[in-house]
Amino acid sequence: MSALALHLPERQGVGRWLLAAALIIAVHVAILASAVLWYARKPAVPDIIPAIAVTLAPVESSSPEIQDQDLAVGPTMQQAEAAPQPPPKIEDKPVEQEVTSPTPPHRADVALPDKEPKPVEAPKPEAPPPAPETRAPPKDAHVGAFTAAGSNAYNALILGHFVRFKRYPAAAHGAKGKVIVRFVLDRSGKLVSSEIVQSSGNDLFDREAIETLRRASPFPAFPSVKPGGQDSWTIPVTFG
Repeated sequence: MSALALHLPERQGVGRWLLAAALIIAVHVAILASAVLWYARKPAVPDIIPAIAVTLAPVESSSPEIQDQDLAVGPTMQQAEAAPQPPPKIEDKPVEQEVTSPTPPHRADVALPDKEPKPVEAPKPEAPPPAPETRAPPKDAHVGAFTAAGSNAYNALILGHFVRFKRYPAAAHGAKGKVIVRFVLDRSGKLVSSEIVQSSGNDLFDREAIETLRRASPFPAFPSVKPGGQDSWTIPVTFG
């Protein structure tokens, strides 16, 4: 026996299985197609919401009309009309007594004597005020007022005159110091007195400050408008 003869039955069996599978698939496809066709031919039912009917009952009026009814007069009403009404009560009110005020006594008219008018006095003529006396100022009197500006200018003149006579003592050898001195001048500018208010601590500087005042005398005379016979100044003197 050849090899072809041995394998031939197996090939026939495979073909049968394939044919059966194809038939099964064809049957399923036919069933699905018929179902789809049937669903397509079925008429669509519209989805309509049912209408809701609302019935409104008639509203009765809250204020019913009052109908005029003819009521027959019964015996009860006749008795009510025949009943006599009680007489009204009369209240006892107190009688008000009128009080008459006593009449004031009659006053006798007294005639007052007429006042005599006072005579009007004529205004007295006023004496004219005395004229102010005008006197010429004496020759030694200061004419005008010594203002603050004039005082500052004269003080600067005194200080500048003092500085021109100031010297540095040679024995001080470069030392430094400050002396505060006070001095008095008369109207002509002459030195009246001098003193040391605050010492520098160095006798050379103290003596030189007093000597500077003596060398500078006489100072510029007082302005004519400056009052007083004497005046004083206090100035610092710096050395070094």
